Amino acid sequence: MTDSSMAEAMATTRTTASAAAGGCRWGCALLVAAAVLVVLGGAEALSLDLYDEKCPAAEAAVTAAVRQAMAKDRTVAAGLLRMHFHDCFVRGCDGSVLLDSTGNVTAEKDGPPNVSLHAFFVIDNAKAAVEALCPGVVSCADILALAARDAVVLSGGPSWVVPVGRRDGRVSLVSETSTLPGPRASFDQLKQAFHDRGLSTKDLVVLSGGHTLGFAHCSSFQDRIHPSAAGGMADPSLSPSFAASLRRACPANNTARGAGAGLDATSAAFDNTYYRMLQAGRGLLGSDEALLTHPKTRALVAMYAASQEAFFRAFAKSMLRMGGLNGGDEVRANCRRVN
Repeated sequence: MTDSSMAEAMATTRTTASAAAGGCRWGCALLVAAAVLVVLGGAEALSLDLYDEKCPAAEAAVTAAVRQAMAKDRTVAAGLLRMHFHDCFVRGCDGSVLLDSTGNVTAEKDGPPNVSLHAFFVIDNAKAAVEALCPGVVSCADILALAARDAVVLSGGPSWVVPVGRRDGRVSLVSETSTLPGPRASFDQLKQAFHDRGLSTKDLVVLSGGHTLGFAHCSSFQDRIHPSAAGGMADPSLSPSFAASLRRACPANNTARGAGAGLDATSAAFDNTYYRMLQAGRGLLGSDEALLTHPKTRALVAMYAASQEAFFRAFAKSMLRMGGLNGGDEVRANCRRVN
C-alpha cells in the first residue's frame, strides 16, 4: 500500500460536536479519525492506542503545555508547526531537530534553515510534564507531532488523531539541513523535495498552506521587492501595492533584525487566507509564488482559496502522511540530548 492510499484508507472525517449541532461553518475544525494502524514501508508501525494504558494523560499534558505557551505568545503555533515540518524532512519524524549541538557536532537546529526556529521551550515543558506522569514512555518525536497538531487546532484549524510510537533519533547533523526547501525554491525543487520523501505534489500545495501561520524576516523575500544591484527589477508577480507595503517594512538599507512581514494577513489564525492572498499577487515568498507556475498546483491553490473546508480536510490527511515518515532508535529522557 502506498503512503497516499494508506492515509486515504485510514482517515475519515467528521465535524466537531459543536459543528454537528449547528452545521459546519468556515471556521470549524475537522477531526480526522484513523481507522487502522499507520504502517509505512520499512518503518516501525505507529499506533492509535499505544499510550492508552502506558500513559493515558500524555496527550492532555502536551495540549496543556501548548495552550499555556500560546496564551502568552501567539507566534508559538507557527513555531511548532514549522519545527515539526523541519524535523520530518530530515531523517524522518525522529525529534533530531530538538537535539542541541555538542562540542564536536553542530546539530540541525543550528543550520541556516533552522536558526529562526523557536518554541523549543514548549517541547521541553511538555516533555517534563509527560515524564512526571510516565518516565521513559513517550518519545520527543511524538510530543512534537502532538504539539504541532495542537498548535493548529488552537489557532482555529482542523484536528486529527495523531498516531504515536515514533522513536527519537540519535543523530543530528547541520549538513543535512541543506536538503530543506528554502524560501526561494522553484516548483521543480519543491516537487523533488516532497517526492524524495514519498509525498505528493498535492501534499506540497496543502502543507504550504501551513504558511497561514507565522512571520518571515526581510531576508527571506528582500530580493522580490527591491531591484537587484545588477539592474534586475522587483518581482512583477507581486501586487504593486503589496510590494510597496513590504518595501516600507523592509527598506533596502534595513538593519532591524526583527523586521519582516506576516506570511498572510491573519498570521495567528489557521485559515485559507494564504491561498486567497497568493491568487491576489500577495504571496510573500518566492516558494509560495512557485505554486502558481504549474497548472496542477495552480488549480489546487484555486480550490483551497474557494473552500476552507476542503483545505482543512486535505491538511489533516497530508499531516498524517508527513507525520508517518518514521525513524529513530530510543525514547529520550531529555529532548535536547541523546540518552
